[in-house]
Amino acid sequence: MSEYQFYEFQAVDRPLNDKEMNELRSFSTRAEITPHSFTNDYSWGSFKGDEDRWMEKYFDGFLYYANWGTHILKLRLPSVLLDFQTAQDYSNGDHFSARLSGDKVILDFLSESEDGGDWEEDLHLAPFLSLRIDLGRGDLRCLYLGWLSGLQSDEYDEEAVEPPVPPGLQNLSHTLAGFADFLRIDPDLIDAAAINSPSLEDIAPSSADLRTWIATLPMNEKDDLLANVLAGSMQGDQTATLQQVSRFTKLWRSLRENKKENLKPRTVEQLLKQAELVRQNRKHLDAERKAAELAEKQRLQKIAREKRLNEIRGQEPTLWAQIESLASEKKAKSYDKAVELLTDLRDLAVRTGASDFHLKLKKLREKHSPKSSFIERLRIFS
Repeated sequence: MSEYQFYEFQAVDRPLNDKEMNELRSFSTRAEITPHSFTNDYSWGSFKGDEDRWMEKYFDGFLYYANWGTHILKLRLPSVLLDFQTAQDYSNGDHFSARLSGDKVILDFLSESEDGGDWEEDLHLAPFLSLRIDLGRGDLRCLYLGWLSGLQSDEYDEEAVEPPVPPGLQNLSHTLAGFADFLRIDPDLIDAAAINSPSLEDIAPSSADLRTWIATLPMNEKDDLLANVLAGSMQGDQTATLQQVSRFTKLWRSLRENKKENLKPRTVEQLLKQAELVRQNRKHLDAERKAAELAEKQRLQKIAREKRLNEIRGQEPTLWAQIESLASEKKAKSYDKAVELLTDLRDLAVRTGASDFHLKLKKLREKHSPKSSFIERLRIFS
């Protein structure tokens, strides 16, 4: 298989200017470059830029995959929306890391497959960009999944303790489920992690909670908040909005944290053992489900078979005549239909106790013995 690499960058918080677009063009004459993106693929040659440098200077998101199995996702967002130390708490070696560049936090996710990769033409960056908004709202599930992905290598420390388990691991959004697939995280491992994950309702405060919080703000602060949000929206920049959402969410969460019992963090060894228990339980339930489905299928088949035999009872002479006619057509399709009718007659004979089926079958074989293809089909009645 030939080599294939795909690169996609997206600028979300602000568009690229002409100078920046010209700078990017100097790295590739073939890439598709817009004020919001840089996209290129390579079947020969290689990328001439520096992904990390470009993320620091130009872009808010980066996706890369190669057909030998490497997946990379990078996300950048203002540090006012995601505390750098919080992101660091979920770092897990090469699989997930966070770094600070000026007033931006850059997240790096990596997945390698020893089995190589598939051709993934439908894989693009856009669906994953909403993770930036989730993080700005205080939803840290993608950070935990990044940490979790590192447990599938042989480099983890069994005595290491998991970072804080965010709410909602039991109910991953479509984007988060796609992100988990991108990182190739074992679903059983996610289900095990979700055992200690609070319910999804802990992520989203109600509008009444929001109104209560706003009512506590001084009037001049409310005016500044509204002006900043509207100004950002007019310029296509949601940073001010997300900053206030993050501020409110953190306060709301801190109040809820004081009201609930926190579970003791698990070690990596404990989490992996839970994942194995989840896996065995899933296999057991799958086996039970398949057995039940098979039993139901067999029950319905039996009912259908009984109905068929009831319908043909008393029509044996007509069916034998049809079989003779079909055998004389010397066509594969006709032979197959004859075998179906013979099967009906055999089963009916078993049910009624009739003893002439095998005698008639013997005569049929003798009469059509030159037709090797037909005779071969009759072997199932031996």
